[in-house]
Amino acid sequence: MEINIPQQQKGEAEVVVDETNTAKAYGSGLIDVFATPAMIALMEKTAHKSIQSFLTEGIVTVGIEINVKHIKATPIGKQVKCYSTLQKIEGKRLYFTIEAFDQEGKIGEASHIRYIVDAVKFVEKIK
Repeated sequence: MEINIPQQQKGEAEVVVDETNTAKAYGSGLIDVFATPAMIALMEKTAHKSIQSFLTEGIVTVGIEINVKHIKATPIGKQVKCYSTLQKIEGKRLYFTIEAFDQEGKIGEASHIRYIVDAVKFVEKIK
C-alpha cells in the first residue's frame, strides 16, 4: 500500500458546546462544560478527516494512542475549533499534533497516533 499524504497536512473541525457534549451528559463530571471525552472525539475526528481523502477506498485510519491535556473549561454556547497537523509518517503510523480553542483561547492540546488499516480486514479480525 502506497501512502501519499503530504507532510504537515492540516485539518480543522468545530463544534458548539451544548447539552449533549458536556461533562454532565458524558458522565465524566457533574458540570455543564465541554467534556474532555467530547474534546478527544473532536481531536480524533479532526485528524482522521484531514487525511482520509488521501487514502484509497476501503482504507481508513484508527486511533491507537492519544495524549491529551484539557487546559480550560468551555461553557455551553461557546464554539470549539480544533486544528490538527500531521507531523510524520512511519510505515502505517501517522503522528499528529492537535490543538483546540474556544473564543477565549487554547482549551486543549494533544499528540495523537493513527494507524492505517483495510476496513474490511480490520473488522473481520475482531469478530
